[in-house]
Amino acid sequence: MKIAWTFLGAIVIALFSFTAHAGTLDDVKSAGVLKCGINTGLPGFAYTDDAGNWIGFDAAYCRAVAAAVLGDPDKVEYHNLTGQQRFPALASGEIDVLSRNTTWTFSRDVDLGFTFIGVSYYDGQGFIGRKSLGIKSATELDGASVCIQTGTTTELNLADFFRVNGMTYEPVPIETNEEARIAYLAERCDVYTTDASGLAATKTTFEDGDAHMVFPEIISKEPLGPLVRHGDDQWADIARWVLNALINAEELGVTQGNVSSLAGGSDNPEINRMLGSEGSLGEMLGLSKTWAVAAIKAGGNYGEIFERYLGTGTALGLERGVNALYTNGGLIYAPPMR
Repeated sequence: MKIAWTFLGAIVIALFSFTAHAGTLDDVKSAGVLKCGINTGLPGFAYTDDAGNWIGFDAAYCRAVAAAVLGDPDKVEYHNLTGQQRFPALASGEIDVLSRNTTWTFSRDVDLGFTFIGVSYYDGQGFIGRKSLGIKSATELDGASVCIQTGTTTELNLADFFRVNGMTYEPVPIETNEEARIAYLAERCDVYTTDASGLAATKTTFEDGDAHMVFPEIISKEPLGPLVRHGDDQWADIARWVLNALINAEELGVTQGNVSSLAGGSDNPEINRMLGSEGSLGEMLGLSKTWAVAAIKAGGNYGEIFERYLGTGTALGLERGVNALYTNGGLIYAPPMR
C-alpha cells in the first residue's frame, strides 16, 4: 500500500532528512530492545496470539533482527502504526526499522529519505466485493462505492484504473484495515481495495467468507519490504542481510531445526560463512559471528516463516507463487553470503 503524504508530513520528513540518524546499532544495543514498526493488525502479517503476543510474517522479521543484534528474539518493542503514522515514526527515530507491508517506491526511497532493504513479499492491489453484486470483474464496477484507506496512493492507483476503464466511483474514506472491514461489512461501500494479501487476510475474518470474492484484476505492482532511514549504512546493511540470510537459508536447506547443528560446520562453505564457522561476516556487520544462526533460530528460514503465517496450511491459504524461491519459479532471490 502506498502513502500520499500531506504537506505537513512531507515537511516533517524533509526536516529529519537533513540530520541523518547514524549510530542506530549503538542505540539499539544501548536500549537493549529493537523498536519495530508493524501494522495495527492484519491477519497473517501482524496480529496477536491467544496470549496477546504480536506475531505474523512482518513481526517475524522484527524478531529475526532482534535476535541477530541483541541475541534474543523477544527483545522487540512493537509499535502499531497506521499507514499515515508509519513514515513520520521512522523518520523521527521513534522506531529503528519499519516492517509493515510497505511498498518500495521511487519517491519513498529517494524523496522521503528511506532505504528499502529488499523485497520480502511481492504483492499487487486488488478488490473484494459481495457475490450478490452479480459481477465477476473489477471492470464492471462503474458507479460503485469503494472503501479505501485515507492518504494513500492506493487512491491514485484506483483513480487511474477507473479512468483507464472509463468508469466512475464513489470513494468511502477509512483509516485502518479494521475500519475498512467494518465499513465494508456494514455495506457502507460496494467493494474494498488494498493489497491482494490484505484482502485475503481480511476475508478470513468474515463469518460468511463464501459470500464474497476477490476479483481477478491486479491493478498495480506492490513490492513489500522492510525499510530504515537514510544516513546509516551499517544499520541498513544489518537490516538487509538479516532478510538475505533468511532467504539464503531456505535455498541452502538451513532450517530452524537444523541450524544449531550446522553452525558447528558443514561441507558447504556458503553455509559455513553464513553461520559463522568460517570467515568474518558477523565482524563486518559489527555483530557476533553467530548473528545469522540467531536470526534463523528465531523463527526459521524465509519459507518456514511464510508457511507458518501465510501459506496454504493457514487461514489465508496463500500459494507461494511469485514469492517462491527463484529456483522454484518465483522472484525471491538473495545475494550470496561471501
